[in-house]
This record gives sequence, C-alpha cells and structure tokens, in this order.
Amino acid sequence: MIGKLDIVTLQQIWWILCSVVGSLFLFLTFVQGGQTLLWQVAKDDREKALIINSLGRKWELTFTTLVLFGGALFAAFPKFYATSFGGAYWVWMLILFTFIVQAVSYEFRKKPNNLLGEKTYELFLLINGSVGILLIGAAVGTFFTGSNFTLNEYNQVTWTNSLRGVEAAFSLFNLSLGLFLVLNARVLGAMYLVNNISFKGAKELEVRIRKSCLTSFLLSLPFLLYVIVMLVMMDGFATDQNGAVAIVAHKYLNNLLAMPLVDVLLLAGLFLVILGVTRTGLSNATTGIWFGGLGTVLVGLAIFCLAGFNNTPFYPSKVDLQSSLTIYNASSSHYTLTAMTYVALFIPGVLAYVAYVWRQMDSRKIDAQDLADKKAY
Repeated sequence: MIGKLDIVTLQQIWWILCSVVGSLFLFLTFVQGGQTLLWQVAKDDREKALIINSLGRKWELTFTTLVLFGGALFAAFPKFYATSFGGAYWVWMLILFTFIVQAVSYEFRKKPNNLLGEKTYELFLLINGSVGILLIGAAVGTFFTGSNFTLNEYNQVTWTNSLRGVEAAFSLFNLSLGLFLVLNARVLGAMYLVNNISFKGAKELEVRIRKSCLTSFLLSLPFLLYVIVMLVMMDGFATDQNGAVAIVAHKYLNNLLAMPLVDVLLLAGLFLVILGVTRTGLSNATTGIWFGGLGTVLVGLAIFCLAGFNNTPFYPSKVDLQSSLTIYNASSSHYTLTAMTYVALFIPGVLAYVAYVWRQMDSRKIDAQDLADKKAY
C-alpha cells in the first residue's frame, strides 16, 4: 500500500510527520521554561534543588527531540537542511551551543570541586531557556518572513547577510514569535513543576510557581496577538501551477480560509493552553501541563501547516524568490520517502515506550528523598 503512494502524497505525509516532531519539541521546552523560572521562584538551595532535579529527569527528551527534528528534515527535505544549515550556520551553531551548555550544566553542577561553580552552571541553564528558545522562534519565523539566500543551478547556497542567520532575530515578527515561545515555555515549565513536585513543607514555592504561570501567560499575550495579527495582514509567498514564486497579498489569511482544519487546530490549541493556565494559575489542580502541552502541540501543527501547505514555500528567499523552497522541490526522492515511510510505521511503538518510561519516572512526585540521592543534579 505504501509503495503505491505517489510522491506528492509522500511529501505531504512527511511534512506532517516533521511538523508533529517539531510541535512535540515545543511542548518539551517546558524544561527550558522551568530553567528560566529557577532564578525567580526558588528562594533557597532546597527549593532550587527541587526544581533542577525535577527538570533534570526530562532534559534529555528536549535535546533528543530537537536532534530528531533536524534528522527528519535532513532525510525528508535535504535541500532545506543543506540550505539552512549550510547558509545560516551561525544561528544554528548558537542554538546548538545553548543546548550543549545545558547538558554540561546538568552533569557538572553538583560535581565536587567543579571549576566554574553552581551559579555559573545555573546561568547556562538560563541562557539555554531564554536565548536558545528565542533563536529557535526567530528561525521558525523565517518560514513566513523569508531568509537571505540564493541557490544556483547546482543548488549551491549563497547567504547574502554576513550574520549568517542571526539577522532573523532583528525582525520584529521573528523576535515576537521567539519571545512568545520563551514565555510559553515558562508557562509550560510552571505547569510541569506543579505536576511533578511534592510541595510538602514547600507550599510557598508552589504558590510562587503557580503565580509565575499566570504572569508568564499574561506577558506572552501581546507577542501572541502581534504574531496572529501580522499573519492575517502580511503579504506572503506563493507558488503558481508552474512552480514560480510570487508575493501575494494576505497569503497566510488565504491559507487560513482555505484550510479550515488548520483553523480548528489553532483555536483548539489556544483554548487548551488557556485551560491549562487557569487550572494551574487559578486553582489547586495539577493537571494543567497535559492541557497546555496538548494545546502547544496543536498550535505548533497549525503554524507548520500554515507555512508548508496550500502552495506556500515553507522556506522562502527574500533576495531571490525563485530560490524559495517548498515541500515539493526540497524533498528526497520517491524511493527514499517510501523507505522512510515504512520505517515510520514503528513510530507508534516508540511513542508507547516513551509514554511508559515517562509514567514510570513520574510514578511518584519528586521530594526531599530524591535530593539525597547520589545521582541528584
């Protein structure tokens, strides 16, 4: 059955699969969001240790999912991978660096006689949760605002800005999207900590975390509103029947009107995030992370679909429209996509295993007993 699928169908399937992985990554940034809360909500070493050890159980998941997202894009859409990573390498190197120092921080923060000291490693965690997510948001923003590259007849990339991708962070739209993702990660981080930590003897910490969830959400609203308004109003990139790219007025509004399922995903996702915030910030419930997490995944899916479907280049070029990449001209061959789709049949089993491991890890809430463990972060 899979072998009989035409290449267009396979290309669409793999954009959806890559979008799912990318959206799951956005959910898992609750780790980065929790790291940025550390300086705000923890008032002593015990509270700090509770937060770091709660997040330390999951930090590998975010890093692994980011790598998986990059790997899926490389396999399914190699021209995008070569163009972006080959041209905008400074922004990707900076993002990778923030995740490397995160890994180092969790491993060495509590090592005896460590060279840099706990405070330095905690600063690295803050950088990962703020600068790292901000740059990822700016990179995603270029799916709509475009990037500074050209491709020649041999698909060799020339980047026309010396900042090599970092310039994306100087676009107000990209910056707003990045700041929204940073604040949304803080919201998810607070939801997760409330769900994962036993606050016996630390009720004041719980109050501060719940308050930070609501505060971060309110701070994120202006950036979210700006991104949504701009998506509705801005001109966008579109391809015609011959594959030629042109600027079209209100392109992304047209996409929303043409794809009602995307509208449903976006509205349902925003509703679930709001529900998660109210359950965490305005009640004593501990299940907000599941509503907020699912909502973030749905919003992420809507954004990726908006950028890639309905004859829309998902990686447009501002300096040479015809160099823009679509899911059709940037994909692997029919043979490669078919082979990858057979492998993808194992994804439900992998997800089931991840869910099982997650459930085992969170079979009980983290408490002071975990802080005495020799493997504590």
